Amino acid sequence: MGAQVRILRLNKSGLPLAWLSREQAATLYVRDRVLWSIGDQQFTMRGGLNHLGERSCLHLAPIIASDGDSKSLPFTPLLDNRLLFRRDGHRCMYCGYQFNDCKLTRDHIIPKVQGGADCWSNVVAACQRCNHHKGGRTPEQAGMELLAIPFEPNLFEFMYLANRQILGDQMEYLQARFSGQRSWQAA
Repeated sequence: MGAQVRILRLNKSGLPLAWLSREQAATLYVRDRVLWSIGDQQFTMRGGLNHLGERSCLHLAPIIASDGDSKSLPFTPLLDNRLLFRRDGHRCMYCGYQFNDCKLTRDHIIPKVQGGADCWSNVVAACQRCNHHKGGRTPEQAGMELLAIPFEPNLFEFMYLANRQILGDQMEYLQARFSGQRSWQAA
């Protein structure tokens, strides 16, 4: 298993809690805290040798559920540019061209100078040129058209955005619970 591959941890009702390293997941397994697991791809961790010369071996599933709070609390995802740019597919939501992170900016649809909020439903990725052209105006005032409607990711979409290397089983689990309002395509 590569260093960047993570295990998706769920609570017992199936809500995502975190992305775990294989070591963190192994700790849950050895403490007998894993209630159930899913996924075809199993990862093997090998430990040390015991006094009989036998090597310990632990098989980790890509998705594990453990004891913990199963209440559905209101979820408001952290807004940061890396996640915003990923939500928008690294595309400027005005001209439609793809850019790397250093060429994109956060654009407020209703500008902050006009009372616009810094929240998921009021921001999009924009290239520097389009953001500069729009300035402190709304898209309508600037004669620009938005290519997609911004939205706040739900918990499952947020977990997708927060991890760059998602395994097939993990993607299938998360994607089945996407809201359907996303403007980007799962990569």
